[in-house]
Amino acid sequence: MRRLLPVLLIPLLLTPASPARAQTGDECRGVPWMDARKSPEKRALALLAASSRHQKYRWLVEQPANSPRQTTWPGDVVYPVQVPCTPTVVYSDGPDGVRFTPGVTAFPATIATAATWNQRLAYAKGAAQAGEAFDKGKNVLLAPGLASGRTPLSGRTPEYLGEDPLLTGLIAAAGTRGIQSGDRVLAALKHYVANEQELDRQTSSSNADERTLRQLYDLPFEIAVDRGRPESVMCSYNQINGVYACENPRLAEVLKGDIGFDGYVMSDFGSVHSTAPSLVNGLDQELNRPVWFTPERLDAALAAGQITQRQIDAAAFRVVRSYLRGGLFDHPLPATPVADASTAAHKAVARQVAEQGSVLLKNDRALPLRPRSGDTIAVIGPTASATPANGISANSVCSLPWRFGTPQTLPCEDLISPEQGIRERAARAGATVTFDNGSDPATAAAAAANADVAVVFGYQRTGEFTDLTDLRLQGGGDALIAAVAAANPRTVVVLQTGSAVEMPWLDAVPAVLQTWYGGEQMGPAVAALLFGDTNPSGKLPMTFPRSLADTPTAGEPARYPGVGAPIRQVSYSEGLKVGYRWYEAEGVDPLFAFGHGLSYTTFAYGEPQVSSDARGGLRIRFRLSNTGRRTGTEVAQAYVTLPAATGEPARRLVGWQRVTLAAGEHRTVEITLSRADLKDLHLLEYWSGGWRTAPGTYRVHVGGSSQATLSDTFRVR
Repeated sequence: MRRLLPVLLIPLLLTPASPARAQTGDECRGVPWMDARKSPEKRALALLAASSRHQKYRWLVEQPANSPRQTTWPGDVVYPVQVPCTPTVVYSDGPDGVRFTPGVTAFPATIATAATWNQRLAYAKGAAQAGEAFDKGKNVLLAPGLASGRTPLSGRTPEYLGEDPLLTGLIAAAGTRGIQSGDRVLAALKHYVANEQELDRQTSSSNADERTLRQLYDLPFEIAVDRGRPESVMCSYNQINGVYACENPRLAEVLKGDIGFDGYVMSDFGSVHSTAPSLVNGLDQELNRPVWFTPERLDAALAAGQITQRQIDAAAFRVVRSYLRGGLFDHPLPATPVADASTAAHKAVARQVAEQGSVLLKNDRALPLRPRSGDTIAVIGPTASATPANGISANSVCSLPWRFGTPQTLPCEDLISPEQGIRERAARAGATVTFDNGSDPATAAAAAANADVAVVFGYQRTGEFTDLTDLRLQGGGDALIAAVAAANPRTVVVLQTGSAVEMPWLDAVPAVLQTWYGGEQMGPAVAALLFGDTNPSGKLPMTFPRSLADTPTAGEPARYPGVGAPIRQVSYSEGLKVGYRWYEAEGVDPLFAFGHGLSYTTFAYGEPQVSSDARGGLRIRFRLSNTGRRTGTEVAQAYVTLPAATGEPARRLVGWQRVTLAAGEHRTVEITLSRADLKDLHLLEYWSGGWRTAPGTYRVHVGGSSQATLSDTFRVR
């Protein structure tokens, strides 16, 4: 989808602009770049034509770009004031919500959004986040976050969207469209590219062949750019094949060139390592304060012939055009941010994500709970309660843990704990609830033994800055669950984790519900799922292995965490065998497959039939039946195995559809892959010096997970 962008030659105005101050609407009415009748391109050209060189420099760094009247920064860095009528812009971190800000909704972790497989809901969540951001005086969200799930040990797994490029790219695109839907807040996809571990993220090199990079690591960004049109992309800390991401030629050649991204590239905090190489290779804006893109350094690089005025103008143009195109010039931030930006509608979205993103992993007729009057439910585990035990509570798994100044990425001020949600729901049935924080497994086992059913919560906390060292539950969770299960055979496990976990106790419990980090509405959501008021419909966006030893990077230090110093060399020698592709190619049976998720009803799939349409697309048709006793939603998935000559290790996801059926109802489901889908999303293509479609026989698989068995074939000549 390469789109060639015109080279921009912007005249240089040598006379500095006059000092700016806060302008009124009347004062800006005659300013050329404030004429909303003109295109963003023409307005940006007009602004830059009226700018001095050092005023153009301001756009190349976040703080000078966004604070137009500030002139000095630490290190004796001085700029002239910006031209009149330029907006104040405030960036906010925001994959899971408007971070580090009181009075906002604490949405579930991003991985929960992926587990919904619901693009409309991802859009709604993005729109709600953007509304709160703007009301709080912020108009650029550093979100969505996306990676490729190379290892479940990655600390930021809950901040991303799983292990499949198509699922990640389309959910990220939907979230991006939601964020930018109000034409007053911009989205910034992050972090480009091959940013797959937190350990030594600033001093490591992700070393991969071009095919692997294109098909697994570039592709989710390509899809999100094509279908989401983000105004910004953030480059990552790591090196790619020995060159830092923010000065890597991939920015210009792949992201801006082949992919056709026409917004601006910003750095991460402190991820810039040069002036000329960064600007020449595609970095448009340095995040935070000026360090490498200071006027002094840019002037020196320009004088030395290391950069050109054309390159400076092009970077400034991209930033200004995106600010204009995204509505930042025409919709100034409120003079006074609102105290509470969270609304009932936003909280409803948060609850929907928590419910639809929860995945019923196992259920041997233990759920839904149907207590009778007088029954007792034992709720066990510290993360079930709002009251901390040894520093751990429901708040600990409301959002991602954080290192600096605040314990969580989101404040979770309106948190409703699972204990509260279960108590309120049980009371409606005449049942009572007891609680034990699980600090003493023997005491917890006694509480479970005295109850009709036990609901035990296990947790795993992971986030930015560090990776996990294992896939076990934390806080003695495995021992706690084993003790409770031994005391009461009717034990339901609720997992609150940011990644996959091993489950040594799985055979001893009849039901397991994965809820990730559930946000402020976790209590009502968990209760609704446990009691069957909501039928689970979530599907795993990542594989859950039986053990860490089964994962693609296990036992290979060169693959993870990498070897050598001062730059840790991380070999991506597993190539395309990442996530479910690894397990299929290596014949390793996972604990729970990618795409797996149960319901309180059952579904039966009919044999698929594949046909082409008149416009060059594909239709995958099959019958889906609800064979159970209640209405439920199934995420019906389609995978394709390419011809053997392509060297693809396994099948790949090519589409899905959320289908709601009443008990006994059946429907012919049609997953349509349009000609544009096939080409733009590379659904049937592989990389070999370019995107190619191989002649031969393709096999389509349909079912409820990546282990789908029903199939049909078609040929490409």
